[in-house]
Amino acid sequence: MNSADKKKHWENVYETKNPDQVSWTQAQPHTSLDFIHSFGLGKDAKIIDVGGGDSNLVDFLLEEGYENITVLDISARALEKAKERLGDNADKVKWITTDITAFEPTETYDIWHDRAAFHFLTTPEQVSTYIDIAERNINNFLVLGTFSKNGPTKCSGLDIQQYDEESLSEKFEAGFEKIKCITQDHTTPFETTQNFIFCSFKKH
Repeated sequence: MNSADKKKHWENVYETKNPDQVSWTQAQPHTSLDFIHSFGLGKDAKIIDVGGGDSNLVDFLLEEGYENITVLDISARALEKAKERLGDNADKVKWITTDITAFEPTETYDIWHDRAAFHFLTTPEQVSTYIDIAERNINNFLVLGTFSKNGPTKCSGLDIQQYDEESLSEKFEAGFEKIKCITQDHTTPFETTQNFIFCSFKKH
């Protein structure tokens, strides 16, 4: 699937479905917040949420006083939904609409967070492009959450790439040192369970 088709797919998803109709919705992203807190950075840390869509993570980060937040997603509609939800607070956030593999950052980030975007990259070229962009534009920490080897093989009708601690760490070992990995069961709005692996890394 090329970039234009991917964009079309995700615009359609966010145009036609509410948060309670998509599997990735979380009321409160505890795991992501725990990882972000564990790094011990100040509220001025530059944080990017890659593939953030209309996730609630940005709401909680703003509530906690973080001042430098960027949300990136391939779907403009997803970001519009997040902005609508946040109201005036949306002005405190930088919003970027692009395919992550075409992302050309104008700044570097202290924390790069990605829950469930990386696993949609299914070709070696897409994966290496992502890793290259991450290596060049992360100053400190990386948090990645993907479907585990016990998780789904598809999401939203698209194939995904499953990972475990070893395979995820191996992908990023050239530029990053693994801090820790955990597996987590995510309960979807439809009461089904999806098993995730989350890993945190420190830039070499």
